[in-house]
Amino acid sequence: MDGLTINQAAETTGWSPRMLRYLDGSGLVSPSRTGAGYRIYGPGELQRLRTLRELLDTQGLEISDVGFAQRMRSEPELQTAVESWFDAPVAPPEGVAGTADWLRFEQSKHERLLQLAGETR
Repeated sequence: MDGLTINQAAETTGWSPRMLRYLDGSGLVSPSRTGAGYRIYGPGELQRLRTLRELLDTQGLEISDVGFAQRMRSEPELQTAVESWFDAPVAPPEGVAGTADWLRFEQSKHERLLQLAGETR
């Protein structure tokens, strides 16, 4: 065997077996599998786990942040939607004049959406 089992990898890296399964399921770290389906962590996977921990620690990130960044790289539609949201101008809807009217419009809109969400539960 040219690698470590999930429990050995967990001991070596400080990640729990449950977290290693999560990282595998999310595609952040992809260990090879034995014929019976057991995960085997080789030196490349151990390096990825070490550098992932360093990335999280040095940049103040959560695993979900890295997972989202991965989705942005692999899903062009998601990347386009997020970039469009950042680039969208902030302006009152047509027919709404002034800050006070705009504020009332947005509050009313949110209240209606919350009410609809409560009705669908």
